[in-house]
Amino acid sequence: MIEQLSLEEVADRRCRTYSGGQRRRLDLGASLVGAPRLLLLDEPTTGLDPTGRREVWDAVRDLVAGGTDVLLTTHYLDEADELADHVVVIDHGRAVASGTLGELKASVGRDVIEVAVADSSRLDAVGQILERVTTNPPRLDRGGRRASAPTAGGASELAAVICRLDDAAIPVDEIGVRRPTLDEVFLTLTGEHADTPVAVGHHQNGSSQ
Repeated sequence: MIEQLSLEEVADRRCRTYSGGQRRRLDLGASLVGAPRLLLLDEPTTGLDPTGRREVWDAVRDLVAGGTDVLLTTHYLDEADELADHVVVIDHGRAVASGTLGELKASVGRDVIEVAVADSSRLDAVGQILERVTTNPPRLDRGGRRASAPTAGGASELAAVICRLDDAAIPVDEIGVRRPTLDEVFLTLTGEHADTPVAVGHHQNGSSQ
């Protein structure tokens, strides 16, 4: 079990000296005593830093690869995006959608144009360009200096955005078309902020839990 959860280097230390991620992996190990076929995890990475979250994600992947089915609830939709085979989206206690990640993202029906700006003061201007080209309200991530909007036109609308950014002399760090994230799927399905848990089921041996 220690090797399975990559805790060999801290096995001889008291658990109070463990990092947050190591403690969560230790919790997973305790849950696996008796080799359960199904493991229920409720918000397993709440409060962890990015390194700790990755450690827990890796441990969950290893458990699934070893034959354990996992049912996980989380508010972090990027976590569901990382770990899920099958997802149920729950809004105010009601299941509003379910399916594989690909099915849920395809249900939104549109890709997303995303622009990362070099100068955060130009983010609003980028958002206006995206809205004019795509006719969709943009999402502005000021902390990440990113603006995005759904696109029905794909590459042609991306080319139009690039031309308008060039005309406005707005430097960008990144620009491209991508599939929607689960956050964007949730917002499309509910029209609200993504603050409701998502139930995630991993498939094993052809079954869904």
